[in-house]
Amino acid sequence: MARRGGFYGGGGMPGNMSNMLKQAQRAQRQMEEAQKSIEEKEFTASAGGGAVEAVVTGKKVLTKLTISKDAVDPDDVEMLQDMVMAAVNEALNQAEEANDELMRSISSGLNLGSLPF
Repeated sequence: MARRGGFYGGGGMPGNMSNMLKQAQRAQRQMEEAQKSIEEKEFTASAGGGAVEAVVTGKKVLTKLTISKDAVDPDDVEMLQDMVMAAVNEALNQAEEANDELMRSISSGLNLGSLPF
């Protein structure tokens, strides 16, 4: 007897595969919406007891850097540089963690353990 074309001998997608495709498309839309939301957020971090403050967007772009006049010591520029780096890196880490949490929450809703391949 000759085999018919398509998946599992049928002419179309099996129900389970169709549902998985719909679920993947829904997850993709959720990720795009959530990613846009994260990109529009701002993340703020400070260093040196608030002497330096950095603000970055979810796109990981530094949008604001505030340095207290008290933090500017011409004899200790290295300390100021360290505070700037610490504040910027912490704000970037916050943005990255928010993005990671978002991806985990979206992907946890997917049931990919039953893929047929």
